[in-house]
Amino acid sequence: MAALAPTSLSKHPLSSGSPTIFGSSVRSGEIQQTQIRFWTSFRSNTGVRLNASAEPPAVTRESRVGMEGGCDLFDRMKNRFLSFKSHKYMENSEHFQALSKSQAPKFMVIACADSRVCPSNVLGFEPGEAFTVRNVANMVPPYESGPSETNAALEFAVNSLEVENILIVGHSCCGGIRALMSMQDEANSSSFIRSWVVVGKKAKLSTKASASNLDFDQQCTHCEKESINNSLLNLITYPWIEEKVKKGLLSLHGGYYDFVDCTFEKWTLDYKGSITDGKNRAVVKDRSFWC
Repeated sequence: MAALAPTSLSKHPLSSGSPTIFGSSVRSGEIQQTQIRFWTSFRSNTGVRLNASAEPPAVTRESRVGMEGGCDLFDRMKNRFLSFKSHKYMENSEHFQALSKSQAPKFMVIACADSRVCPSNVLGFEPGEAFTVRNVANMVPPYESGPSETNAALEFAVNSLEVENILIVGHSCCGGIRALMSMQDEANSSSFIRSWVVVGKKAKLSTKASASNLDFDQQCTHCEKESINNSLLNLITYPWIEEKVKKGLLSLHGGYYDFVDCTFEKWTLDYKGSITDGKNRAVVKDRSFWC
């Protein structure tokens, strides 16, 4: 990011010497005459000023309506917070006091930023139970992709918090996956979304190869799950994650929440099966279906 050029104090309106206003030097005598003319004009046009005040422009009224709507939203938010404080925080004050000193979650959850799929709400995580990061389409970039907020969270969760489980939660009707499936490989774009979802390109190619007979919506559903497995494989490209998985200190799981039917699928990556013969394909075990 380019640094902002420092402002010269000699050109600042409040500095000593001739003041500069938008780059033009004005002498103090001119300012005094301007003030006198402005005051005379102000007194002679008071009626106009009052009429303008009595009839605010439409944009002002619209702005006021927007502000009132915003107040309603925050009033509801305030009520929810006070309800949380009364019924959860105060009733479990010892637990929250303990959390103020440290946290020891068993889970790290990587979920989508979609407003419809809050993992704490869907899976019932209480404060202190899951260290969570959310991004578009719940993707994990491979280790060689370099720094991102997702792998920074992974590093902290695995190396500092020493979580025992990483759960990647995908979901139905995912806009990020739809963007991935709609993306033209040869197109150049400055889109941040495109630059991010390309992390799931292998899942897209796999879907196109194995589900070409399905319509586009069905292909997207297939890719939503395939992308979870692609991210599970990406997790073991991180040396400190693979080391703990090998030692049995860390387990990697996938989950899929269908909010249309309110069902949840859960599975675990079979590490040994996934790396057999260097094929690097997702082999899963302990699959279950919650409905």
